[in-house]
Amino acid sequence: MEYAVNCSIMFKELPVLERAKAAADAGFKAVEFWWPWDVAVPEREDIDAFVASIRDAGVQLIGLNFFAGDMPGGERGLVSLPSRVDDFKANVPVAVEIGRELGCKAFNALYGLRQEGVDAVVQDAVAIDNLEFAAKAAAEIGATVLVEPVSGAAEYPLKTAAQTLAVVEKLKAERGVENVGFLCDLYHLAANGDDVAAVAAGDGGAAAHCQIADFPGRGEPGTGDLDIAGLLASMKKAGYDGWVALEYVPTVATADSFGNLPELP
Repeated sequence: MEYAVNCSIMFKELPVLERAKAAADAGFKAVEFWWPWDVAVPEREDIDAFVASIRDAGVQLIGLNFFAGDMPGGERGLVSLPSRVDDFKANVPVAVEIGRELGCKAFNALYGLRQEGVDAVVQDAVAIDNLEFAAKAAAEIGATVLVEPVSGAAEYPLKTAAQTLAVVEKLKAERGVENVGFLCDLYHLAANGDDVAAVAAGDGGAAAHCQIADFPGRGEPGTGDLDIAGLLASMKKAGYDGWVALEYVPTVATADSFGNLPELP
């Protein structure tokens, strides 16, 4: 296991294009980002500037979210939204091309909120189609599409590991999609009341990616009650040996928040 930094929630005191270098200066070898723009298909010059910022920092981009809509406005992904299929499908090749240029092998696809007046069965069918589309595109560069539980949004339907894994297994069983995996976010699972210890010791071992923040509060480790060191040790024992992405809201300046990170197993 090795730590990486999510540069969309951290180093927010800096412009986006300066955050990868800040992570490198803090001693990290890898970063991840949510979608860095507020549109599905940004201008080429903006894409080039983002790619250059990662390369110039000398870090590895290990994760990138697909466009998730208006996140500040409350949206939490487009995958299950029938009205946003065109936006999602326009974004996928852009994200994958960034991945191709930077060697990124994981793309997080936020599922989306339940929509009033739209049957949940219809939304879930749209989600399976969209995830299959994204996975086929990601497979061209040997990458995986991630599905994660999310907290803080009542209408987001994937709150537990079991609910998230059900989507992953459905894609594998019904569509033959193999490059899709469970993003084990310990904070979101805890916030949603899942049995985090059981998940870490079980399905967490087969997770495709891991993100952490303490709970409650979503601050750095040590600001809440989660036994993050113990949970990561359980995941390691169960078979997980990937990146551990720091996706917390620092309670101090980001660069000052790394002093008490648990030693990784």
